[in-house]
Amino acid sequence: MKKTLITLILCIIHCTLTLAQTIYKFAIHDEINSKTWIYTKEALNEADDLHPDLIILHLNTYGGEVVYADSIRTAILRTETPIVAYIDNNAASAGALISIACDRIYMRTGSQIGAATVVNGVDGSKMPDKYQSYMRATMRATAESHGKDSLGRWRRDPIIAEAMVDESVYIEGIIDTGKILTFTTKEAIQHHYCEAEVDNLDQLLEVEGYTPEQCTITEYKPSLYDKLKGTLMGTALRSILIMLIIGGIYYELQQPGIGFPLAVAITAAVLYFAPLYLDGLAAYGEIAVFIVGIALILLELFIFPGFGVAGIGGILCVLFALITSMLNNDFFDFTPIHIPDLNQALLTVFLGLILGTALIIYLVSRIGTKGIFGRLALAKEQTMEEGYVGVPTEQISIVGSEGIATTDLRPAGKVVINNRHYDAVSQYGDFIEKGTPIIVTKYKATQLYVCKKYSHIPQRPTYFPNKVGGDFLYRYPHLFPKNTHSQCVLPNSNPQATCTLRNIQKQYPLTVCSFLYL
Repeated sequence: MKKTLITLILCIIHCTLTLAQTIYKFAIHDEINSKTWIYTKEALNEADDLHPDLIILHLNTYGGEVVYADSIRTAILRTETPIVAYIDNNAASAGALISIACDRIYMRTGSQIGAATVVNGVDGSKMPDKYQSYMRATMRATAESHGKDSLGRWRRDPIIAEAMVDESVYIEGIIDTGKILTFTTKEAIQHHYCEAEVDNLDQLLEVEGYTPEQCTITEYKPSLYDKLKGTLMGTALRSILIMLIIGGIYYELQQPGIGFPLAVAITAAVLYFAPLYLDGLAAYGEIAVFIVGIALILLELFIFPGFGVAGIGGILCVLFALITSMLNNDFFDFTPIHIPDLNQALLTVFLGLILGTALIIYLVSRIGTKGIFGRLALAKEQTMEEGYVGVPTEQISIVGSEGIATTDLRPAGKVVINNRHYDAVSQYGDFIEKGTPIIVTKYKATQLYVCKKYSHIPQRPTYFPNKVGGDFLYRYPHLFPKNTHSQCVLPNSNPQATCTLRNIQKQYPLTVCSFLYL
């Protein structure tokens, strides 16, 4: 009976110990950016709820944005559960900073760690010394956080960490000046920047004192919500959202009533503030300041035209809200302000402003013209050649029609044509009495021009000057048969050329204006 009881107790203890070997694992295999930071934060929160014995960070990255790497570093240092880094090939630049923050480092054969110089994300050029200085201090502080051993030696030499950033650092036997320090697996082990060389996670667990078969490994899998939030928190996308906010508001004010630009601006504002609010950065205060800024701009435009206090205040409020929403603060208490976070916020906002301005300039030159943007607004010019007419077309259609002068034309007066009354002017300023038959000769600049109608025809060929008869025939060829044009006077032709009116009359009911009659 006693043996059975003892055996049962030992089994319970064994099972308890087995269940206690809980391992949590998450990975960083891409460029370190906002998405990486979101995943890391969610993974550490999930691990905090599970209370594992060990957290394994599986690393393979060439680096990324310093501001997010620093945030990950800080989160790792503040985690009470031991975190070990497993470098599977590369831990360069920001990846080296994150690795050094972990309690222990393990590297696969052929892996490397180091090369943490701050570079420009556009062309890869080295950033100015103020950025390097910050990175050097961050690397030293991270190495120093592991303290010293019993012999008073640094567990992670801060000078070695600094040499991974600054090529001017000289360490005898390790690195010469003019070179950035990067360790291979064996070099990292030799200089206490790696605990052991392991080729898989099972070997890592064995070195840590765990039995792989008895370990329960839980791996972090980002949810759809985490993926969406990480994407919206990206610097480039936030800059684009700021661009859409500015551009949408501008075009809605330029073309009131369209609705689409305003809808774009509102949607962009929601997508900008929503992930920041859910992440705990943007609070009601920043959102309220943004709304107040927009209200002040509208007040300046519609209530107090010009550019005064309301407009300037509105612009400053909008910029303040966009910047501070990316900074961790408590009711606008920004102490202490982390320089990388501030630089990141300023870069994002002003990049969005530059892109928004460029978008406005481009669309101003395109909207209202032909092409894809031509339908977004009215055309700048509506010409007659393109079929645009700013006056009724009926009066143009009655050119050549006959009518009666209902008043004396001196030279202006009134005429009736097709039972409708019109204002008209005598074509050549001559006096036309009331009741005289007239014919419409021209319509120009909203003005109707007429002249007297003559029903009798001279009995002899009629000669008339080019500038009179030719112009009339040239401008109004529909009054004459096509086969008679060659017989008549045309512009730049012989002023003494003749046109036989009698021949014309045989083919077309002729109405001749007074300037044709001799």
